[in-house]
Amino acid sequence: MQVNQIHADGLKREFEIVLPAQDLSSRMDGQLNEMQAKARIKGFRPGKVPVAHLKRLYGRSIMAEVLQQAVEDARKKMIEDNGLRVAGEPRFDVDGGGNVLEQALEAKGDLKFKVALEVLPKVEIGSLDDIAVEKLVAEVPDEEVDRFIKMIADQNRAFTAKEGGAVAATGDKVSIDFVGKVDDETFEGGTGNDVDLVLGSNSFIPGFEEQLTGMAVGESRTVAVTFPADYGAAELAGKAANFGVTVKSIAAPGELSIDDAFAKGFGLDSVDKLKESVRGNIEREYGSASRAKWKRALLDTLDRRYSFDLPQGLVDQEFAQIWSQVEAESKRTGKGFADEGTTEEAARGDYRGIAERRVRLGLVLAEIGQESGVTVTQEEMTQALMERVRQYPGEEKQVYDFFRNNPQMMAQIQAPLFEDKVIDYILTKAQVTERVVTREELTAPDEDEDGTQVEAEHQPEAGQQAAQGHEAGHEAAQEPGDGAETAG
Repeated sequence: MQVNQIHADGLKREFEIVLPAQDLSSRMDGQLNEMQAKARIKGFRPGKVPVAHLKRLYGRSIMAEVLQQAVEDARKKMIEDNGLRVAGEPRFDVDGGGNVLEQALEAKGDLKFKVALEVLPKVEIGSLDDIAVEKLVAEVPDEEVDRFIKMIADQNRAFTAKEGGAVAATGDKVSIDFVGKVDDETFEGGTGNDVDLVLGSNSFIPGFEEQLTGMAVGESRTVAVTFPADYGAAELAGKAANFGVTVKSIAAPGELSIDDAFAKGFGLDSVDKLKESVRGNIEREYGSASRAKWKRALLDTLDRRYSFDLPQGLVDQEFAQIWSQVEAESKRTGKGFADEGTTEEAARGDYRGIAERRVRLGLVLAEIGQESGVTVTQEEMTQALMERVRQYPGEEKQVYDFFRNNPQMMAQIQAPLFEDKVIDYILTKAQVTERVVTREELTAPDEDEDGTQVEAEHQPEAGQQAAQGHEAGHEAAQEPGDGAETAG
């Protein structure tokens, strides 16, 4: 085979590959000879079927397999001989189109094709010692622990049925039937039967629960409310609604006794042990909130720190995924770009920037991980897979087999594990300081420089998987027949 580079521009490369007809024919003859020794065809003794007869019967299908393997061998040779770190999947273009391919299948002509691809940029990481990371730390006050324990107690409070024409009051639990209408039309989710509601819990639309106080068992009433302007269902947001409500039972709350007996109901010996457990849970939540903040700040630093050309194929792929999520969310909520105070063109530009950031960070983290020897162990992968499987009770085996048999899905599990380990490695090199803040500061949403709230950092997997996929592809090139692909 002949493999020649015919174009190079930035990260883009183009190669011309020629597979001579004679080589293809020799490969096919080799497979036919192997088949002859095993062939069992009526009218011929075992192992004595003429090769010419086998060629007439199976030559075309065998040549298709030969072509597929020859193209794969050429791809590996192209990558190995030129030391390529491929970003995404190469694009193949056969010179002469279908006619040339047809000639190759008949072993009557050379197969010449072009391969266009992008390579990964070289990322110079340098020292990480001058990176500054600020960790926010919040103490867990006793009143916060007490508030959570009271909330737990409220959720487990016993209720006793009210008798003798008693009416509902704040704190009572009522069982109700209701039918909601907007513009005299019922709507999805607006009807319920035997629904338990603690008055004053603010579980329903604002203004709903207050209008049920004073109602007796068997009484019906029309409750008028207005859905909040930011209500999740866009078709109901800001709309006035009427609910026909019937009270079916009323129960008064029992006394709250937060004592050792209460703690034993949760498998703990005492209230003190319960407080310790609750405090530990809150501290873990604070720790997660703190990590989310300093991790985003660290990623912002890395994003500003490194600048290099990006493989546009990876950026396009990442943008397509983001945009499909935007369109799905718009369809779900019924809100368009105008509702968000923007235009589709501006939104595309913003999300394109997010796609570029994710690819850039993915490549940076992959390079840092490679230089520092960060790896994800099989045990860590198995543990993460089992956590994912447990999310599908009753379907564990099917989900497990699906992931295990799908390399791309396993890569999705590996990527965040790898990223977190690289982030932790950077932390060992960075200058870390701690600052004590309030709970409100710790849990406040992050904001961009213009004051706009931002969402939690998405895993920058695109470039990371491409870089890690290159290593898998390079190893495959060293071991013909492994079949691993470079992944984007």
